[in-house]
Amino acid sequence: MLVGLGLAAVCAVAALVAAAGALAMALPGRPEPWSVQLMRRAAAAAAWAAAAVYSLGLFSVLDSESAFGDGANSVPAPACRDGFAPATIEGLSHHRSSYLPLRFDCVRDDGSVYASDPYYGWMNGATAVLALSAALLAIGAGYASELRARGAAAAP
Repeated sequence: MLVGLGLAAVCAVAALVAAAGALAMALPGRPEPWSVQLMRRAAAAAAWAAAAVYSLGLFSVLDSESAFGDGANSVPAPACRDGFAPATIEGLSHHRSSYLPLRFDCVRDDGSVYASDPYYGWMNGATAVLALSAALLAIGAGYASELRARGAAAAP
């Protein structure tokens, strides 16, 4: 679990550094073409932020998975029992986990399912939005560079 928190912290620091680099584009003395540099730096910040959020969720799922079957009182999974009302966990039979999208679902005998942690929903959403933003910004930077190169080649 410490490795997961460490990885998330490293990614978060890298996202902050990249965001500071993107913010530096607003200051005087910025390199030209500044719009391309801004998009590249913003893409890096979004990609690092997506990695930070995803790694938090990934190691949470891994931690829940490793707690299952690990010693006394570990079946059913502690993530499905701890913090829930007795009526909720009544009839608990097994769990299902997924790494993409992140989830750790608890399954009852009757087939009904409840999530062990409500935070996986926002982690999945934030990771998807940040990753898509990073991809669009990187594509936009490449497109802007291409347009600039074509404009320079067409000029006499």
